[in-house]
Amino acid sequence: MVLKGQYLERPALIPVGREVMEGVAHRGQVRPPLLVLSPTPEEGGGMDHVIGAELAFAAATAGHATLRFNYRGVGGSQGERGTGAALIDEAEAALTVVLENAQAPTAAVAAMHGSARVALGLRARHSGVAGLCLVSPRGVTPGELTGLGRELLVVVGELDATLPRAELARAVDAAGGTLEVVEGAGAHLHHALPIVGKQVRAWLKRLSGN
Repeated sequence: MVLKGQYLERPALIPVGREVMEGVAHRGQVRPPLLVLSPTPEEGGGMDHVIGAELAFAAATAGHATLRFNYRGVGGSQGERGTGAALIDEAEAALTVVLENAQAPTAAVAAMHGSARVALGLRARHSGVAGLCLVSPRGVTPGELTGLGRELLVVVGELDATLPRAELARAVDAAGGTLEVVEGAGAHLHHALPIVGKQVRAWLKRLSGN
């Protein structure tokens, strides 16, 4: 039984080539569904990452279907850990599953840290990406964000100086997107998880047209 304030995630299997990745999915009726990309294997990321879990919770409690997963070679996912294009292949396989599960034409994608690069590659490859949320992005330059449109959300901690703040703000503004700076937070945003969840819920609401 699922109590008030809780949500139920079910195990999900994501085929990629001859191998299978593990994930957890939540059913929902509100579009778009949300695909969560954890930090990359090189960063030690996995589907149980606290930010990813918070984003899935925020989306699910607003009625959106969600999927988060482990890249190949992480946790119970089969295969060897990859980088670059291999991670984009894995994200694309997960996107296919979340679209099929939700019976939706497009999905929102939220990526953390180094998976920002994966999310950009996925958007360039697949027309089913409705919008991108990049949380504490790594491995990208502000200039790469300028063409992403109003569907872009970037969330960074006030104390995170990885990307030049002024340049980042200009790039997101040029795209027509939204930059959220979480006061007093660093790159990991641990003490500000509910704030990040609220920001992502508002972004999903904009994408849904409500």
